Amino acid sequence: MSTSLLYLLLRHILQMLSQLARDGGAKDVEILVLRHQVAVLRRQVARPDLEPADRVVLAVLSRLLPRPRWSVFFVTPATLLRWHRELVARRWTYPHARPGRPPVDKQVRELVLRLAAKNPSWGHRRIQGELAGLGYPVTWL
Repeated sequence: MSTSLLYLLLRHILQMLSQLARDGGAKDVEILVLRHQVAVLRRQVARPDLEPADRVVLAVLSRLLPRPRWSVFFVTPATLLRWHRELVARRWTYPHARPGRPPVDKQVRELVLRLAAKNPSWGHRRIQGELAGLGYPVTWL
């Protein structure tokens, strides 16, 4: 997906640069034609089906336009802001640790059971201390 997204972004950037190189009159006519086509498509389709790459492009372009001009987008400003937040969150989100206690190795579990069987007067705190002395840090709540 990342290579296709990179390709789409590069293609859109090159299209924008080619539009900047055109003369002003042809560009104005093309903008009018595109606006009319968008108006026709808005009447036909109630809700557009956007791919993730489309959302990225619209979220990035929304940062280039001032907020009063966001009415040109066919999604609400809240949707654009949500997409941008998701992009930022995806960039800065780290993998979450699994909830609960970390798993105890089978070898350490067998050692705990053997210590408890050989020393019935020891409680869990004593066994925990002995294991810590042997280099096996095991915690109980």
